[in-house]
Amino acid sequence: MIGVLVPAHNEAEHLDACLRSLAFAAAHPGLCGEAVCIVVALDACDDSSAAICHRHGVATVELQARCVGAARAAAANELIGRGARWLACTDADSQVPAQWLLAQRDAGTDVFCGVVDLDERVPQHSWLRSCFQRGERWGDGHGRVHGANLGVSTRAYQAAGGFAAQRCSEDVDLVRRLHAQGASIRWAGAPMVITSARLAGRASGGFADHLATLAGSMAEAQPGLALAT
Repeated sequence: MIGVLVPAHNEAEHLDACLRSLAFAAAHPGLCGEAVCIVVALDACDDSSAAICHRHGVATVELQARCVGAARAAAANELIGRGARWLACTDADSQVPAQWLLAQRDAGTDVFCGVVDLDERVPQHSWLRSCFQRGERWGDGHGRVHGANLGVSTRAYQAAGGFAAQRCSEDVDLVRRLHAQGASIRWAGAPMVITSARLAGRASGGFADHLATLAGSMAEAQPGLALAT
């Protein structure tokens, strides 16, 4: 069984689209009917995130940690208990392509590290997306780590000690430990996951803060430029 884990703290705005994309990926014919279990870790949610999960028929675990590392670990533990041999990770504000799980399963490595790009449905985000793209490495061998596009075998995950209870960079921390123990890693340029371009994130020091720094640099270079949050 392939497990998919999604941490969520008050993600009602994005979660429906995320789960719809995961349903398409889980139904990919290339998986040849292999079972896929999706677990959303509802971390201190007081919005409609739980109701959205119920509507999609996905499993949930609840915690009050306000910590993405703890949320990922809780979902991973639930999936391992259900028999998952592979753990695919994404974020609640992200959307995966249909071939996402197939690519991870067939990578032939212990770890799959994929890339993300920004959603540009808000017109102002096209400027931010261009800046983000210029500053990132793309293609195979990129060396980037994103929790929104990450996969690991259960065996390697457990050997490395799993996700640490960190409020940010828990994905980078895990991959560093996996690399240190000799796990094989696929630095895949595709398939790409699309994530939100929000500038106010759920954790200080996380991806949204990185985007906010880029936005600030853009605003200094182009006075009067308005960027949506």
